Amino acid sequence: MKKLLLAFVAFLIVSLNINAQDSPLDYQPKVLLVTAHPDDDALFSATIFKTTQLLNGVVDLALLTNGEGGYTYSTLGNYIYGKELDKEEVGREWLPGIRKKELMAGGDIVGIRNYFFLDQPDFEYTEDVSIPLKKWNTDWAREKLVSIMEKGAYDFLFLMLPYETTHGHHKASAVIALQALQTLPEESRPIALEAFVRRGEDDPGVKFTQLEGYPETKVMPGKTFEFNRNQTFGVNDRMNYNIIGNWVIAEHKSQGTMQLLMQNDTGIIEQYWYVALNGDEGLEKAAKYFDAVNVVEP
Repeated sequence: MKKLLLAFVAFLIVSLNINAQDSPLDYQPKVLLVTAHPDDDALFSATIFKTTQLLNGVVDLALLTNGEGGYTYSTLGNYIYGKELDKEEVGREWLPGIRKKELMAGGDIVGIRNYFFLDQPDFEYTEDVSIPLKKWNTDWAREKLVSIMEKGAYDFLFLMLPYETTHGHHKASAVIALQALQTLPEESRPIALEAFVRRGEDDPGVKFTQLEGYPETKVMPGKTFEFNRNQTFGVNDRMNYNIIGNWVIAEHKSQGTMQLLMQNDTGIIEQYWYVALNGDEGLEKAAKYFDAVNVVEP
C-alpha cells in the first residue's frame, strides 16, 4: 500500500509540471523544523512538500518529546495496534516507538530527510510553559539544537507559534529553539519563523506578538507569510494541497485531535510569523522563499 502511495506522490509531482530548474530561487532551501509532538509536523506539511519536492530543498526535523502523553487520544488506535494504548501504563510504554514510526511514515510523503529525536518526557497537558522547561533536560536540549543548526547550515528554522492558549510543550519547543539560535553568530543563523494555521479565508487566525516573559519569541509586526493549501492544480484544477495534509495526518493512527484540526470544509492556510530577532536582513530572503512556495502551477 505504501509503495502505491509513494508512486502516486511521484505522479502528483509530475502532474505539477514544475521542477527545481523552474524554481524562482537561485538556491536549494534548507529548513530545520522543530516540533514538540510526533504529529505536530502536519501543521507545516504543504510548505514542507513544496520545499522538498518542487524546490529541490531539504527539510530536517527535530522532535522534543517522545510522544507518550498521546495515550489520552489513542482510543481508536487500540484497534489499529491491538493494544490498550489509551490506558496510561500501556500508552506510555508503546507510544514512543509507535509514534516515531507514524512520524517517519508521514515524513516519507513530504520528503523529510533527517530526524533528531530528543526524547524528552511527554507529561500531562498544560498551557504553562514553565513546567516542561523545568521538567525537561532543557540545557541539554538547547545544546543539541545548537549542534544541529551548526552542522546543518539551514536557511530557515520553522517553529510552533507559542501563542497564549496552545500546549505548553509547543511553547517550550519554540523557546528552547530560539534560545539555541541566539547563541549562534548572527551571520550563521537560519531565519526563524513561528507557525500555526488558519482554517479557511474567513478564519482571522491567531493574534500574536510574543509569549509573555520570553522576548526571544517576539514577532515583527505585520510580517507574516502564508501558503494556502486550497491552491489548485491538475486536470480542471480538481486537486489542491489539502490532499498532502490529509495524507500526512492519516499516518498518525494512534492519535485523533490533530486529525480534527486538519479536517474542515474550507481548507487549511499555513501561516508563518517572522521572528523579530532575525532583524530586517532576512525579510527579503523569506519573502522570496514564500513567493517560490506559492508559485502557481500551469
